[in-house]
Amino acid sequence: MSGLSFVNVCSGAGGLALGLERAGFTPLLLLDNEPSACDTLRANRPHWNVLKTDLLDFDPVDHPEVYDVDLLAAGLPRVRSSATVTRRSDAELRLIEATAYLVHAVQPRALIIENVPSLVDEDDLAPIRDFLRDELEHLGYALTWFILNASDFGVPQHRLQGIVVAVKQQWAGAFRPPPPSVHRHVSVGEALAPSMGSCGWPDADRWAAQATSVAPTLVGGSKAHGGPDFGPSGTKAKWRRMGVYTKSFGDEPPGPDFTWDPSLDDDGLVRITVDQTALLQAFPEAWRISGLKTARYRQIGHATPPPVGEALGRAVAGALNRDPRGPAAG
Repeated sequence: MSGLSFVNVCSGAGGLALGLERAGFTPLLLLDNEPSACDTLRANRPHWNVLKTDLLDFDPVDHPEVYDVDLLAAGLPRVRSSATVTRRSDAELRLIEATAYLVHAVQPRALIIENVPSLVDEDDLAPIRDFLRDELEHLGYALTWFILNASDFGVPQHRLQGIVVAVKQQWAGAFRPPPPSVHRHVSVGEALAPSMGSCGWPDADRWAAQATSVAPTLVGGSKAHGGPDFGPSGTKAKWRRMGVYTKSFGDEPPGPDFTWDPSLDDDGLVRITVDQTALLQAFPEAWRISGLKTARYRQIGHATPPPVGEALGRAVAGALNRDPRGPAAG
């Protein structure tokens, strides 16, 4: 699965791009409109071609390298629910439209769009599906819609993702959505135990032993939302059942003097750091997220977990590496 290229729009912290790289794809261009996200991409992959721009302003004529690309990958901001679906001025919908129009110009062999699961099957979002179908099918693409749970790919988090993959007809018959890659989910305790004990906290293993479920979905919030948080009340309740403080994130893992005792209410709960949320998104520990705490958590919360990106990349590569005239190549 080598020799394939991709362009990544709305790249964020690079989770989707990192996964595609692991699957054998080489990036020709990555773009995002957030300075901190671009800093993250450049810090971790200095050789990547990173462009700070809004997708709505991007003109491929100025970047001819994108015209000979195998895959266009879009980790787009989450669309909103039914009340806004018919408003074409809505920012998220405009980005979906811009992605479709970029396909018109670039003509990649395949397209991946990652978004909310409701995009796949909610009746109120049918106009978006119809728009993409109308725009892409007449260009020769076959569309496949499906939902993945990141926990099925070794990510210690319950994270449902709505995916549409569009593949040119001559390779479309070989595409299959990726099957789960793990038979047993990774728990929060397993994922965070080494980090929790890194500053000498003696109760790290005891805490990890009772944090036996995957994490609830991390949410990055929006620019208008304020600082990072754990999400709605139901999500916070799940965290508290694992003995985790939910009113703010910690600055560092607990030290040797911290007493973990949930019976003490907030004072006895452990604080998770923003760096640890990156581990819950299955970013490698060495992956540096740039910016201040809020900007860093927003990038992490909005990211596609790299193992999901890798699974999608391998599924697309498996189709594109087939000879459309006959049996599998190589």
